[in-house]
Amino acid sequence: MKQISFATAEHQTKKRVTRREKFLAEMNQVVPWARLIEAVEPYYPTGKRGRPPIGLERMLRLYFVQQWYGLADEALEDAVSDSAAIRSFVGIDLGREEAPDATTVLKFRRRLEDNQLTEVMFSQINAHLSERGLMMREGTMVDATIINAPSSTKNERKERDPEMHQTKKRNQWYFGMKAHIGADADSGLVHSVHVTSANESDVAHTHELLHGQESEVFADAGYVGVEKREEIIKAQEAGDIQSDVKWNVAMGRAKLKGMAEGALKELTQALERVKAQIRARVEHPFHVVKNLFKHQKSRYKGLAKNGAQMFSLFGLANLVIAKKRLLALQAQGAS
Repeated sequence: MKQISFATAEHQTKKRVTRREKFLAEMNQVVPWARLIEAVEPYYPTGKRGRPPIGLERMLRLYFVQQWYGLADEALEDAVSDSAAIRSFVGIDLGREEAPDATTVLKFRRRLEDNQLTEVMFSQINAHLSERGLMMREGTMVDATIINAPSSTKNERKERDPEMHQTKKRNQWYFGMKAHIGADADSGLVHSVHVTSANESDVAHTHELLHGQESEVFADAGYVGVEKREEIIKAQEAGDIQSDVKWNVAMGRAKLKGMAEGALKELTQALERVKAQIRARVEHPFHVVKNLFKHQKSRYKGLAKNGAQMFSLFGLANLVIAKKRLLALQAQGAS
């Protein structure tokens, strides 16, 4: 029988369960560990040369904790040392071993980036959700959000990230990137992610957010005219997008306000409210990533590294959004 340290024993005997412990326990149940390990394992060192690597599942757990709590590599190292809940989730007993350091975490993250494994994990998570009937294919909501980038030039090269750009929104300037997403209209789960600099228009990247099986697309007024875009027409001609897809794009406020009073305007307003209620679901993934995961600002330099992280963040956000339903399904299966 494996002995545990005094610190671990003391943690196990305490009565109150913290919000962090509850969240990590729930995520431990809903993350498809076996599926993700199988996807990443071919790219992970076997240990036949040099020092034996830390177990892949442990590194994935560390990486996910980093995304959930918006931690830098050094901050993650400190969090493991400071938090018994995180140590329990990752499977580290400081009485017996040292926590992986920031350099180990950095190397693991770069391995994921270099092999496009965050996108692979995103796809595997979505396949897991689809198999459980949680992600439909009939409708897609498209939207984009600005992720600010550090505008300071107080760095080694005395310059801002050249791949990030400025854009103006509601009379305010922003510097950074955009995360464009396509989300299931029924569940709000994200099925497509695309990253650009902040000055790129939303509507120009709609074709990259559709899976091709949807019969309806919902979008805000920034996507007016999307059905006439050259890239959309080409995708339809190629069969990548259904030719009879219904575009539910919000009417511009000025156009709606300028309509003559009467039954037609009232009917149009009612229709716009229905479309707005459906579109509102697309805000949930952004809320999870920006507010729950504290990803208010891009962490790395360049669109490639930040884009790789977006796949991780939205994949994990899908698990948070679907958490209650996944746990309910597990409970039904156990009974």
